[in-house]
Amino acid sequence: MRILHTSDWHLGRSFHRESLLSGQAAFVDHLVETVRAEEVDVVAVAGDVYDRALPPVDAVSLCNEALGRLRDAGARTILISGNHDSARRLGFGASLFDASGVHLRTDPDRAWEPVVVGDVAFYGIPYLEPELVRGPWELASRGHTAAITHAMDRVRADAARRRHSVVLAHAFVTGGQASDSERDISVGGVAHVPLTAFDGVGYVALGHLHGRQRMSETVRYSGSPIAYSFSEAGQVKGMWLVTFEDGGFTGADFVPAPVPRPVAVLRGRLDDLLTSPRHADREDHWLQVVLTDPVRPRSAMDRLRARFPHTLALSFDPEGDRAAPAPVRLSGRPEAEVALDFVREVRGEPAAPDEEQLLRQAIEASRAKETMA
Repeated sequence: MRILHTSDWHLGRSFHRESLLSGQAAFVDHLVETVRAEEVDVVAVAGDVYDRALPPVDAVSLCNEALGRLRDAGARTILISGNHDSARRLGFGASLFDASGVHLRTDPDRAWEPVVVGDVAFYGIPYLEPELVRGPWELASRGHTAAITHAMDRVRADAARRRHSVVLAHAFVTGGQASDSERDISVGGVAHVPLTAFDGVGYVALGHLHGRQRMSETVRYSGSPIAYSFSEAGQVKGMWLVTFEDGGFTGADFVPAPVPRPVAVLRGRLDDLLTSPRHADREDHWLQVVLTDPVRPRSAMDRLRARFPHTLALSFDPEGDRAAPAPVRLSGRPEAEVALDFVREVRGEPAAPDEEQLLRQAIEASRAKETMA
């Protein structure tokens, strides 16, 4: 049996206000092509199908298209809800969809009811909010470890009478490397779950962390199919192609996914970034730029985008130690003078005449608005 382990699609997500839907659609194309080329039996989606509980309609349409194409390609699909998903909305019609080969597992109380494909039992443990399951499950302690341990104890009890077993789970396993694009799941208890909580099954397809990781030979994160933060620059995105034979798990190969637009971080002085030929290969990237000029350059973003049109984020980290500013008297001074002092301090030079005029006009307009109120 061949299983394609993927997760964290985050359909509907944007990247610094840039739509990612076309890149996500390209991933769906790649996913379907891989299912056909590799004769995949089951696609396991380990949570965060959508980026938010109320996804936009075009994201829902893309998900609907993906599930239909996977079915037509001959694969059964098993999905669990992640912490970004609405479990109730994603799980709508689950009992009806089962007959079509699409298996939605979003109800915590069904985590130990397997989807059996051939001689492999698949258990879907959706994201478990500790405070929501603690009462119904009569857990003695709080936190994700208690919730996952309870679910896995029930899974192991059922898996003991099965030939092979695969678990899908959405959790933060201790030792995993996070990025800047995962939502914190520490509310309700300690976020991390020990790797030992997943002992006793053939393979564990994890979701939540956005970088591919091998926690053990049989416990892995596939990561997100595309980058969702600049902290993921340099990561290879894709899916695990997992193989089971008569003896059980025999291995997993990583299948890289297409890159809609690479992401990178550039750091340096503005003039160097604008003129150096060594940055030519970054001109088509989505960029986060950190400028190190001792004095903040004027119109930095506009100048950067003349060479790097896809610059999305800009910050400043001046080289060298700048002397602490002298105390400035604020009381009794005109607002415009205070604002112009601020510009001078931040930029290292006074505002230009047109900027000063614009600033004074804004202050006057604000004062007039307060008077009218």
